[in-house]
Amino acid sequence: MLYLSDDALEAMQIAPSEIADAIEAALADKSEGRLHVAPKSVILPGGGRYMMSTLAVGDFTVVKQVSVSPGNPEKGLPSINGAIVVLDAETGLLRAVMGANWITAHRTAALSAVAARRLADPASSTLAFVGCGVQAQSHLHAFKAMFPVSEVLAVGRSQATIDGFLAHARSEGFEARQAEPEQALRAADIVVTSITLNYEIAPFLDAAWLKPSAFAAITDLCIPWGAAGMQAFGTVVVDDMEQERTSEKPMLPPERVAGDLTDLVTGNVATRGADRPAAFAFRGIALGDYAAAALALKEAEKTGAGQRIG
Repeated sequence: MLYLSDDALEAMQIAPSEIADAIEAALADKSEGRLHVAPKSVILPGGGRYMMSTLAVGDFTVVKQVSVSPGNPEKGLPSINGAIVVLDAETGLLRAVMGANWITAHRTAALSAVAARRLADPASSTLAFVGCGVQAQSHLHAFKAMFPVSEVLAVGRSQATIDGFLAHARSEGFEARQAEPEQALRAADIVVTSITLNYEIAPFLDAAWLKPSAFAAITDLCIPWGAAGMQAFGTVVVDDMEQERTSEKPMLPPERVAGDLTDLVTGNVATRGADRPAAFAFRGIALGDYAAAALALKEAEKTGAGQRIG
């Protein structure tokens, strides 16, 4: 089998647009019955920990397990850790084991990119990030290749994390500064929220603050968004309608959801209007992990990346 650590995956320098294209191809395969996915499984065992797994079957069987452990940074460890197993779907033989952190970060940004291709203003120049960790960096990397970004606004709880993200954004050539939540949302063409997945956090964002032409990529189960303000959104898309219907705690009232990412890509949901902001709210889906892992495996086998075991 092939072992691909997060460092090995990063070193392959797969472009965000390649992952987004792979996700769109996987969405087509799913709609035509060539790819099968199970709803994401989640267990909250206490202590703020969040454990999840995904399963998808196409040419490969891809299983991912990820844990969010909020106490890890105090131990000098990443708060998110996990692993991905890739097997041959016909024989069940193990093909690869991968670190889950790189895949999770970049497939999440690529899912946002697929939605942003259709729901964000192509002239978007100001990005606001609520939450300044891994997802902020991966989304900045994805969006800078898609939009004429010049300004980055950062909102967060940890000053050290904010400062680190701002330094990274400035090193990429952007004007970057810290902002208060309302100030950031009123100025943003695109806002990305990626706070800690903790339902004890009180909502502090109001969608009514957004420009009518704005787009929000909501990666954190809508935890920071006030429920009443969600009425300000026009088109709202989730990643997977079936998964959302079977989730114990829905992100949004069902009547607020126009469809899912497959509907958006296949033209069954209207794209961006200029009169009300749009949003893509998502939990993360097996299809995204599948597309990114399959792409990484094919690229590694082509280039000789990773470590052969056995």
